[in-house]
Amino acid sequence: MKRSLSAPSGLWLVALPAAAIVIVPVLAVFWRTDWSSFLTSISNETSRTALVLSLRTSLVATSLALVFGTPLAWLLANRDFKFKSLVRAFCVLPMVLPPVVGGVALLYAFGRRGLVGARLDEWFGIQLAFTETAAILAQFFVAAPFFILVMEAAFDQVDRRIVGTARTFGAGPWRTFATVTLGLVRPSLLAALVLTWARALGEFGATIAFAGNTAGRTQTVPLAVYSQLESGGDDALALSTLMMIVSLGVLIALRGRWVSALRRGGQ
Repeated sequence: MKRSLSAPSGLWLVALPAAAIVIVPVLAVFWRTDWSSFLTSISNETSRTALVLSLRTSLVATSLALVFGTPLAWLLANRDFKFKSLVRAFCVLPMVLPPVVGGVALLYAFGRRGLVGARLDEWFGIQLAFTETAAILAQFFVAAPFFILVMEAAFDQVDRRIVGTARTFGAGPWRTFATVTLGLVRPSLLAALVLTWARALGEFGATIAFAGNTAGRTQTVPLAVYSQLESGGDDALALSTLMMIVSLGVLIALRGRWVSALRRGGQ
């Protein structure tokens, strides 16, 4: 257990404004929520459709992060190759990009006239922009870096001697990876999946730029909140409260595990 350090006199008073600026707005949302109509507000047709779409797209985006992000994180942690630092930088770039800029990038890459999208449309008649698939790609773009960073840090902490022992007993590379390596990083894997899903669920900027805001088709919960605020609807506060409950639940459940993983990944 880390030993507590004595704080300089008055440090708490200096830290209090920063905490208040973060905590007070959250408390204000809970305070202003009409709890008597909360369930009604989040279960009407518009809200329900947005919730179902958000759950579906965020789960698919998280699954894609698991399938494609796991081997990438392992390679970044265990192999040296040319331009490795550049690859890592590109992989985590969406974490620091304004989300709407990410949406613009996706549009110019996979839009109808985009670098890849134009070929998909010309050769296969596939249009990705302003579809549910676009919402999934936008969520993957902004959320997958969290998965990759946490898992790279986890793979980097794996005891190579244990993996080597499994190989000496005849286990093949894939069996060793699936049964030994993934078993050793299971807690971090769970944390990475939950964190990635929460980030995908809350994505707004890239989604509205690349997928649009069409009710019943691409309007996720964050976009529904935005639309309700613009129209003066009463459901924006209830949906905002729901998102805060989910996000707080994720952070409390992870108990800081993702923070330590991110710290190790940044070293």
